[in-house]
Amino acid sequence: MNELPVHRQFFGDAEYDFRISPDLVPELERKTASGIGGLSRRFYASDFRFIELTEVIRLGLIGGGMDPEEADALVKAYTPRMSVTDLYGKALPILDILIFAKVTADEE
Repeated sequence: MNELPVHRQFFGDAEYDFRISPDLVPELERKTASGIGGLSRRFYASDFRFIELTEVIRLGLIGGGMDPEEADALVKAYTPRMSVTDLYGKALPILDILIFAKVTADEE
């Protein structure tokens, strides 16, 4: 099985690699108290919770190669200053890679 691609985007203070690999899904489910199917269905219907946005970003940073403590610090530093729409725009391509193995917005 091939490794999922990364999505590189600006977050907070620099560009970072983001990816949620399948081994991080149980942590995403635990932190959001939601199964990946329900979470992704709600994401694509724009029916998400704030913690779901921040956890997708945090775990995306970890899956992209960042130390978990650094990822947590970045999320805590920058997400409170971002609009929900901006957070959604950052989180959606990260979830796309997990679900579709690509960023669906790249197809446009």
